[in-house]
Amino acid sequence: MFETVLVANRGEIARRVLRTVRRLGIKGVAVYSEADESALHVREADDAVLLGPAPPAQSYLDVERVLEAALRSGAEAVHPGYGFLSESSRFAAAVIDAGLAWIGPSPDAIERMGDKVNARNTMAAAGVPVAAGTTEPLHDVEAAVAAAREIGFPLMVKAVAGGGGIGMAVADDEAGLRAAFETARTRAQRFFGSPSILIERYIPHARHVEVQVLGLADGRVVALGERDCSVQRRHQKVAEETPSPGVTDVLRGQMLAAAVRAGEAVGYRNAGTVECLVNPARQEFVFLEMNTRLQVEHPVTELVTGLDLVEEQLRIAAGMAPTFGERPPTPRGAAIELRVYAEDPKRFLPGPGTITSWVEPVGEGIRVDAGYTKGDTVTLYYDPLLAKLCVWGATRAEAITRLEEALAGFTVEGPKVNLAFFTALLADERFRSGDYDTGIIGHIMGERHK
Repeated sequence: MFETVLVANRGEIARRVLRTVRRLGIKGVAVYSEADESALHVREADDAVLLGPAPPAQSYLDVERVLEAALRSGAEAVHPGYGFLSESSRFAAAVIDAGLAWIGPSPDAIERMGDKVNARNTMAAAGVPVAAGTTEPLHDVEAAVAAAREIGFPLMVKAVAGGGGIGMAVADDEAGLRAAFETARTRAQRFFGSPSILIERYIPHARHVEVQVLGLADGRVVALGERDCSVQRRHQKVAEETPSPGVTDVLRGQMLAAAVRAGEAVGYRNAGTVECLVNPARQEFVFLEMNTRLQVEHPVTELVTGLDLVEEQLRIAAGMAPTFGERPPTPRGAAIELRVYAEDPKRFLPGPGTITSWVEPVGEGIRVDAGYTKGDTVTLYYDPLLAKLCVWGATRAEAITRLEEALAGFTVEGPKVNLAFFTALLADERFRSGDYDTGIIGHIMGERHK
């Protein structure tokens, strides 16, 4: 096992990784920008290295500066967390070329899965179901219109590169496609430096369900169960749960097997997530994308399996066997995660500020992964995620009850915060019954404004 690990991130995920590193007796090194000089992850690390000014491009996204920090700190390995450089094949290759261990998949796997068209084609060749769509990147709207006539409407228009829902839109007809294509192409160029576009058949009333996989050091790929991520705003996840209430045991088995095939198709190593869209009425699924990193929502998998996924990542990167034997543990009970953001609970727009009060809930089955506390300032430079409120219960009903109690005991004052929205979510009959899809937030907000 490594003696020193640098965590190339900030906020709650940096603290999360450092917690496991500390438990294993490994020296944990943090990096920080000038805006994060007094941040929790910096205070809790064994050592910390300043990267540069607050803007991410001059600090957390600067490959050379982060790599220099790793080398200067004496780190033997780099954990990228999620976001920032976690899915940069260039950064992964630079870490490896510098003689350090990369705690993630190979640069080749990152690059192959980072291109959505290539990922779709690779999955289709491996026997993983994909939605009808284009097999080559589109750069011209007329080519998109021609392809749409063969695929059929409605269509999802999305950027080939990047993620986070940026550059995504639904088109119901040719006029809608032309408008969506131009908007998506512009946003894709601005955010990802590539104007390439993909279109595929849109599945109305779909659920967003993903499978956690681990590519082990011995070459095996195993699945650790699924997570339902259908509670979304602007194609970005807000709440996640496992097991998915919209998936039968038969479909679950099919999805887990397909996720393993997906990992095997690219020689996957370390933690990854195969994301799918599920048609709950027909109990069918199609591949959406593969995230080549640890997910924000990994705690719900940890709560039902008892595993520490960061420890498994470290062991894989060090060439060691996992903590479990031939097979991973069978998931037990139910877990739900709420993403607590510094944002307006009505319009979901960022609401930065200094935190004047911070009280976390405690109790059986409750877990809070936080990046902030009282006295900290939330700025506009970074993602407004404050914390993740997670619960476990023997049943989904028990998990919801515990979550309601935990939510009532969570106090954040100063910046705007979305806790009030979660009160409405947990009271919504669609969520409580488990019969919901990716449109649930739109329904809730629409009903609240009537």
